Amino acid sequence: MVFPLNFWLLFAAAMIISSIGFKNYVWFISLGYGFSIAGEGLLMLLLYGKTLTLGTALCALLFIVYGCRLGGYLAYRELKSASYKKNMKGEIKEGSTVPFGVKIAIWVTCAALYVTQVLPVFYRLHNNSGSNIWTYVGAAVMAFGVIFESAADLQKNAAKKINPRRFVDTGLYRIVRCPNYLGEMIFWTGVLLSGIGALTGAGQWIMALIGYVGIIFVMFSGARRLEIRQNKNYGSDPEYQSYVKSVPILLPFIPLYSVEKHKWLVA
Repeated sequence: MVFPLNFWLLFAAAMIISSIGFKNYVWFISLGYGFSIAGEGLLMLLLYGKTLTLGTALCALLFIVYGCRLGGYLAYRELKSASYKKNMKGEIKEGSTVPFGVKIAIWVTCAALYVTQVLPVFYRLHNNSGSNIWTYVGAAVMAFGVIFESAADLQKNAAKKINPRRFVDTGLYRIVRCPNYLGEMIFWTGVLLSGIGALTGAGQWIMALIGYVGIIFVMFSGARRLEIRQNKNYGSDPEYQSYVKSVPILLPFIPLYSVEKHKWLVA
């Protein structure tokens, strides 16, 4: 499959932005992730400004909103939150122990994933498909995902200020134990929906599905890491045990309460 020049420009943007991970290893998949998506959204506006429709402009703008919100939130947590640093000490591998070649591989792989994630919108623009009903449906789902994830982060921060030593089981955390990850999956489901009617040929669909399946896998992997950490911190608490047995870990109304034993969910 031959990729157009603008695809490589998006990939280059993701590479440049996510290279922040060489400063701090975990930033490849945190700050580098959020700001890469924002950068790709901005670049699509610049590359296709003359052919933008209302629907495609909304989708590209939502990438910017999503990426800046996520990147900003993660930057604040990384740089300002002493409790986060304390809780994560020993949980994240020190960058100094990771071989340079491995860092290069992670850098390239992450940038490639970040590009494939935005392909449904990119191909709609590249194919000059304009906007259809799915563009607006996708944009609405994307917006809902951003709001849902933002609300989950705010609710967790508020709960932790009240009782930093207790797990969070209020608000959206009564629906699923990882509502921020659920918000992510809702957002990227909207992105995929926005491409219906614009993606042409098996190649474009396969590339778009690689990005979608890839980020869904990452969310389940993140939920597994969080579950392991919470079991370690709260496992002896009877209230926590009752909570994890009654509230699904990631998907509402689906009785999946644990992914800890699924070792293949390692990312």
